[in-house]
Amino acid sequence: MLTRGCRFWASLFILATVLWAAASVAPAQEPLPDAPIPQRNAPPPPSEPGPDVTAPLPDAGNSGAPANSPHQTAEDTPPSGTSSQGTNPQAPPPGSQGIKTVPAGKTATGPGNDFDQLFTLTKNVNFVSVPVTVKDHDGRLVDGLLSQDFSVYEDNVKQTLTFFTSDPFPLSAALIIDLGISENTLKKVSQTYSALDGSFGPFDKVSVFTYGNTVQKQSDFGNAQRLQIALQRIRDLRGQNPGAPVIGGPLGSPPSTNGKPVDPGTLPLTNQTGTRESHVLNDAILMAATELGHLPRETRKIIFVVSNGYEYGSRASYAQVLKVLLTNGIAIYAINVEPPVIPGMNKLEKLHIPGQGYSDILPKYANATGGDVLDSASRETMENAYQSITAEARNQYTLGYTTAQRASSSYRDIEVRVKRPGLLVTARHGYYPLPPQRETPPAAQPDTTQKPPGTEP
Repeated sequence: MLTRGCRFWASLFILATVLWAAASVAPAQEPLPDAPIPQRNAPPPPSEPGPDVTAPLPDAGNSGAPANSPHQTAEDTPPSGTSSQGTNPQAPPPGSQGIKTVPAGKTATGPGNDFDQLFTLTKNVNFVSVPVTVKDHDGRLVDGLLSQDFSVYEDNVKQTLTFFTSDPFPLSAALIIDLGISENTLKKVSQTYSALDGSFGPFDKVSVFTYGNTVQKQSDFGNAQRLQIALQRIRDLRGQNPGAPVIGGPLGSPPSTNGKPVDPGTLPLTNQTGTRESHVLNDAILMAATELGHLPRETRKIIFVVSNGYEYGSRASYAQVLKVLLTNGIAIYAINVEPPVIPGMNKLEKLHIPGQGYSDILPKYANATGGDVLDSASRETMENAYQSITAEARNQYTLGYTTAQRASSSYRDIEVRVKRPGLLVTARHGYYPLPPQRETPPAAQPDTTQKPPGTEP
């Protein structure tokens, strides 16, 4: 048996042998290096400027596009700090350049994104609103018609109606009162101002203009109270003496009895000095139409003229004024307060001699814009005519359709038909799609654009 000292030295020898063997087998370990710190604010590497992102996408079959497409989105770019396997994307296979791939469940909604360009088609259209008045043989308004009873043709092409209503509309009206009529007639008109004021409703907006040899704006568009103030202001204005002689001779003045004309509707061709008086009805309508053009389209825009229809000396021509009316969708309604008293003179009064003005231009305006003209010689008929005109303008059928936009100088013809026979249909003859360009004064600017039929410079 080994002694205690021998066992101690034997154990120590075995432990040393084991430690030496383990040290000789294990390799020498070196300290690990620190991990690199990610550069979050490092600037992007320089790259060549790419094509304009607003340019159209290349064809799907074009295989010559670079690997890094300029149309790459945030979903295609890996975030910083990821493994090296996602930082060097391979080029897409041939034939796939210019095609956007949207991950499942995601939608590309960023501004100017190619996804929108692929699936968005743009077409400029113009909504056309056509107010229509329908009357029977007795001149009464016809109600109860439906959209299928109407057909609208633009340049002889039938249109598809996208809007129809028979609801009444509030009015935006420019009231024009002629101060060039005879003094007796103007006094009669002034006595009907209360009925004229009462013909407009609480939601209507009315402005007042007066004219003779010049045009004056009496009030801005406002409610009934403002209209009352404007009518009160012009109540005492005086008209003209209709029996002024020319220079002399038996034909120098119209037939008269005791200094008063036999026909109170006779127009004064000259004044006391022998010069012809201006009667600028065209200019008055143009000023009113320009003011109406700034108002919203939600209301029915009309010009209400109280006059004898005589036009002479305006700077604006009929064709120029009509273009502004049709562009802004404005209808002319009028009351002829000095209708001819001789049978058959009504047709003669509508004749126009170039350079001599118009003896009655109101029916020409009303017919082209879809309005109406009523003859009223007495106070009672005037008051009834006020109510008839405002009711007719307010209670029209409104048809609407969309059409492609073209240049503003391109006049378009409109025809409205009703399937029921025996009815009188009134609507504007056409329109201009876009507002006309700003022009110099009408007298100095020749009008070379396409005009509606029946117009002249």
